[in-house]
Amino acid sequence: MNIAVLSGKGGTGKTTVSTNLALASKSNYIDCDVEEPNGFLFLKPEIDKIQKVMIEYPIMDDDKCTACGACVEVCQFNALAKVRKNIVLFEKLCHSCGACQIACKYDAINYEKREIGKIESGEFRDIKCSRGILNIGEPMAVPVIKELLKDLSEENNIIDCPPGTSCNVVNTLKYADSAILVTEPTKFGLHDLKIAVGVVRMFHIPFGIIINKDDEKENIIRKYSREENIDIIGSIPYRRDIARAYSKGEILYDNTNFKPIFEELVNRSKAVLKWN
Repeated sequence: MNIAVLSGKGGTGKTTVSTNLALASKSNYIDCDVEEPNGFLFLKPEIDKIQKVMIEYPIMDDDKCTACGACVEVCQFNALAKVRKNIVLFEKLCHSCGACQIACKYDAINYEKREIGKIESGEFRDIKCSRGILNIGEPMAVPVIKELLKDLSEENNIIDCPPGTSCNVVNTLKYADSAILVTEPTKFGLHDLKIAVGVVRMFHIPFGIIINKDDEKENIIRKYSREENIDIIGSIPYRRDIARAYSKGEILYDNTNFKPIFEELVNRSKAVLKWN
């Protein structure tokens, strides 16, 4: 079972939930927030494998290119431009779709590869941990995410999604069997939760909500969940000692005061999302 943990906005506690759930359920942890992966700040696995992520980009053969502009016209991502008698490539806009090579009648376009990121893997307390890291200055995270998720273990995998509801999240959800939405009881939290719910429903997978920073009173998230018939898996209390432990990079599951919280979240998520 692949369980995606996501939120409509950043800063709701998505990584807090996913790292501690991975430990509490003894599931693999995969950090897909490749632009700013921070799960390893808590889990600290011993990295034993590093893999480069490469993508293809077009190279013009100046001896064959007539600068007819056919490749420019077919490019949907504006990665090619005709400047006087030359074709200029903006390689970081290229999506490696191959359309320009097909459109070229003079066989003047070939493809080479360049590195845009890497994948690091290791173990922490007998659970497999992996994360993608996008190189600084690279605009496209999706190729790194796809490479990270293409050979998922047949065991349970907790997938720490990117924040928001962009194409990075959509491409991550393609690999998920169920989802946990982490939110907070604020108007901003509710606004972005509604967007995230809409995205998850497009995939027709079971999902539930975990409320972080919860005062355990009636709030707008609980009201919305009832109206939309969405299961609340559980909550993490709004407490100073939890915030203090998190700010120090401590694993909440290791604390005897917080351990029951995450054990209950695992039990409830298994019941709601039907995973073992």
